[in-house]
Amino acid sequence: MHRSVRILGGGAVLAFAAASAAAQTPVRMPARAVSDTVVLAGGCFWGMQNLFEHVKGVTQVVAGYSGGTAATADYEDVSSETTGHAESVEIAFDPSVITFQRLLDVFFLVGHDPTELDRQGPDVGTSYRSAIFYRNDEQRHDAEAVIARLTAARVYPRPIVTQVVPLTAFYRAEDYHQDYAFHHPHNPYIVINDLPKVDHLRAKFPDLYREAPVLTASR
Repeated sequence: MHRSVRILGGGAVLAFAAASAAAQTPVRMPARAVSDTVVLAGGCFWGMQNLFEHVKGVTQVVAGYSGGTAATADYEDVSSETTGHAESVEIAFDPSVITFQRLLDVFFLVGHDPTELDRQGPDVGTSYRSAIFYRNDEQRHDAEAVIARLTAARVYPRPIVTQVVPLTAFYRAEDYHQDYAFHHPHNPYIVINDLPKVDHLRAKFPDLYREAPVLTASR
C-alpha cells in the first residue's frame, strides 16, 4: 500500500501545512461546456489533483483511474496492482488561457519525476507510473514534442520514461479521494509530498499560479 511517509515532528508538520495551505478560499466554477480535457498520471492522484487545481485556465480536475485492461476500476482493485490502471487526473482546461503544452510543462517540471519507472517517491507500482493518455493525434504530437524538447535540453540526468498512449477510459475515483489534499492539509503524506508541489508551481510558473484552488464539483 502507498502513502507511507517519514513522520516529521508535530510542530514541523503543522507549521509547514499552515504556511502552505492557509487562507485559501476555494473556487467552484459555474457549470459550462468544457473546452478541452486531458488525462495525466504521475504518482498519487492526491498531489496531482491539488497541483493542477492551482493552475490558471484549469476549470476542473477529477481524480480517477485510467490505462487498465479491466472494464471498471476502484481504489481497492487498482491498489492491488492487478488491473493495469494508473492513478490519474482528468484535467478540464480553457485553451485560450493555457495551452496543452504549458499544462505538460507543469506536469513534467513540477508535478512529478518523469524519469522514475513505475513509482513516485514513496509510492511503488505500475499504478503510480508516469503517463499521458492522449485524446487525439494533436495531443499525442504535442506530448511527444514536449518530451523531445526536455530531452534535447538535458533537463533530467536520466531518460524520461513517461508513456504516451491513447485514452481508452477514465473512471472517476471514490468521492473521499476528491480534493483530498485540500480537505486534509495536515496529513503528513500531504505535507511532505504534495503541498511542496504547489509552492514549486508558484516559484517556477508565477504567471500560471492562482492561490484559490478550483475544487472538483460534487456529483
